[in-house]
Amino acid sequence: MAAQTLSEQILSHAAGQVVKAGDVVTVQVDLAMMHDSLSPSIIKVLHQELGAEKVWDRDRVTVVIDHVAPAASVQTAEHQARLRRWVAEQGITHLFDVGRGISHQVLVEEGLAQPGMIIVGSDSHSTAYGCVGAFGTGMGTTDVALVVATGRTWMRVPETVLVRASGRFRPGVSAKDLALRAARILRAEGATYAAVEWHGVDFLSIGDRMTLATLSIEVGAKAGLVPPTGAAAHLMRIPAWLGVQPGASYMWEIDIDLDQLEPQISMPNFVDNVVDIRDVGQVAVNVVYLGTCTNGRYEDMIAAARILNGRKLAPGVRMIVVPASSEGLQQAASDGTLTTLLAAGATIGTPGCGACIGRHMGVLAPNEVCLFTGNRNFRGRMGSPDAQIYLASPEVAAATALTGYITHPQEVM
Repeated sequence: MAAQTLSEQILSHAAGQVVKAGDVVTVQVDLAMMHDSLSPSIIKVLHQELGAEKVWDRDRVTVVIDHVAPAASVQTAEHQARLRRWVAEQGITHLFDVGRGISHQVLVEEGLAQPGMIIVGSDSHSTAYGCVGAFGTGMGTTDVALVVATGRTWMRVPETVLVRASGRFRPGVSAKDLALRAARILRAEGATYAAVEWHGVDFLSIGDRMTLATLSIEVGAKAGLVPPTGAAAHLMRIPAWLGVQPGASYMWEIDIDLDQLEPQISMPNFVDNVVDIRDVGQVAVNVVYLGTCTNGRYEDMIAAARILNGRKLAPGVRMIVVPASSEGLQQAASDGTLTTLLAAGATIGTPGCGACIGRHMGVLAPNEVCLFTGNRNFRGRMGSPDAQIYLASPEVAAATALTGYITHPQEVM
């Protein structure tokens, strides 16, 4: 049998036959995730259009209230109350309510996402599950409803783009910079309906791998997978049939030298509008926002706290920290990381998606400039369409919070 990419291996196993890029397959899904924003419409399709009274497997459907958590309006509160009642009626095992955190982070922390699984989510950043070598992908309302009803879906086996890293990060440079550099090369449509495999990153934590996996969708990818190898592999249940196979066929291969990588900045209003930090100029900011499924983890808070330790935010700068999960928040509280952030002047929000989607907890006003550790900087993404959003790493975020303008971490470290 010819060597296969990770996606081909996972989809072959699920289909019960050998498949290759371009084949159309019907597969059994291992896990389906629904979040609060789309769940009402998914439930409507499930019951009214598909006529399904029950979900296919109450242990394999997870519901997470994370997008507007806690509720920011009476209407949102009503939607969430109905969702909780529906979960109870269905007997669904896994409901993660307000404050537990962002769906992707939580499902990995809970051990629900594992290597070799096919995971479908009602969120575009469901590519995140590739951090443990799962085939995670986002789907729309009707497709997710079909999965919830039947446990099955169809898809075309994607081709694969290989991103090969070499070397190690220099001080002040991290996984976010690698992801943005890849977006700079591939551009927004460079991996459309392809999978992205990230090689040469065995030394990264699962959290840093999630940064790479979540940003895979920003180059159009159907999935983003990091091989389940390296130091973090002991935390995973890895099937014997899954692994990198030399000789697999890739549609595009790019190489990135981490030894030479500088902090990368995604300029408004497109994720792939990326430049080296030295080419940004002195851009003053109003808000520094650290959070999201891309960079709101415990280790991201630590990275920021190390730079902020014993210092204060620049006058006129607001720093908002929204942890990706309650587990990360508890860790940061127990070891003093949270105290360091608060002492510097940061504000801490409820674990969840926060202002990433412009609904609450830090919405931007017209003409405000935000340095954001998230994954999207489209016009109007976080509030006013007249605001400007720059994407960067937690290290750049902390340095920027200290100076008041977009700053290389080495200037303040």
